[in-house]
Amino acid sequence: MKGRITELELRYMQHENTIQELNDTVCRQEQAIMRLERELLLLREQLCALTPSAQGEVELEEPPPHY
Repeated sequence: MKGRITELELRYMQHENTIQELNDTVCRQEQAIMRLERELLLLREQLCALTPSAQGEVELEEPPPHY
């Protein structure tokens, strides 16, 4: 009976370690996702600033010099 309890305690400790490792991984991934979302937002803002005509009226653009 004591051997069974010891085995259950060992399994419990292994499960606790696994849960903690998984929690740490999820936390790191959440931080990475948040960082990537901020970077994506910044890149979108930079793209919009560089190419305002891509979202504006085509008729308001001047034709290229070769026309």
